[in-house]
Amino acid sequence: MVETTKNINSSPQKGKKLLEQFRDNIRLKQYSYRTEKTYIEWVREYILFHNKRHPREMGVTEINQFITHLVVDRKASASTQNQAISAILFLYRNTLHIELDQSSLNFIRPKKGKRVPNVLSIKEVRAVITNMTGQYKLMTQIMYGSGLRLMECLRLRVKDIDFENHRIIVYDGKGGDDRVTMLPDSIIAPIRQHLAQTKATHQKDLAAGLGSVQMPFALDKKYPAAHQQWIWQFVFPAPTLYTEPETGITRRHHIHETAIQKAIRVAAKTAKIEKRVTPHTFRHSFATHLLQNGYDIRTVQELLGHKDVKTTMIYTHVLQRGANAVKSPLDP
Repeated sequence: MVETTKNINSSPQKGKKLLEQFRDNIRLKQYSYRTEKTYIEWVREYILFHNKRHPREMGVTEINQFITHLVVDRKASASTQNQAISAILFLYRNTLHIELDQSSLNFIRPKKGKRVPNVLSIKEVRAVITNMTGQYKLMTQIMYGSGLRLMECLRLRVKDIDFENHRIIVYDGKGGDDRVTMLPDSIIAPIRQHLAQTKATHQKDLAAGLGSVQMPFALDKKYPAAHQQWIWQFVFPAPTLYTEPETGITRRHHIHETAIQKAIRVAAKTAKIEKRVTPHTFRHSFATHLLQNGYDIRTVQELLGHKDVKTTMIYTHVLQRGANAVKSPLDP
């Protein structure tokens, strides 16, 4: 271990267990809660794989063994391997303050293979949405009409819907960036009606001494009363309350992603769509249909929140006539 690592600050946070220190460091970096949970799970698996040895007693040899296990035994995908690698390296650098000699790591970060996104036609999109009701229908309309990712839709708060300017503001999207996208005129009235019902539920929670919502980053310290304010509530709140184990506070979170995933699967099956349809399919369809309608690819890039236009370019390969509108030689 000595020859493969360099200890740049060996003093750990006193009085806290390793995973608690790890969680604190993730929050200091303002990573999303989803990333926090994923990273903690990977570090826990890494420790258990090595029979609960402390990571400080391990190094590149043990990391290589764990990643090899993921590849060979668990047949982990490229994205899964990358998650595990990122979590473990974060642990060593930011919590244990050990700088690994990465030249001694014998794995290469796997690259994801290129995949053509699964896209529905406009007719198919409408068929699926027609077979949905209530808030799940509204969520699907937002993902298709505004190009939101599933978790971006779930994490929408009341303040993020700008009715006056017909726009949705997406805060802390993938990569930590904010962006603005359109709010379709056709769903303004349904959203207003939905929010009226949601507000009634929130007022009942407040009357019962509840009404708290988890605040992003450290805003609960900056604005101590904001967690009960209407504007900070989730647009699509969960039907049940939960008690936060760390604080003991009872809150209302957003709907779980599995609920909308199931609703879309059922609607697609009812509509007899013979394709794999997921929430992300509607974001893919949003981008493809905009390009089909002649919108500039840079505009679509901004609406999707892609940092590189190359990512957006993938949708040119699923247009009705293929990339660059090439006509097949088989057609007359």
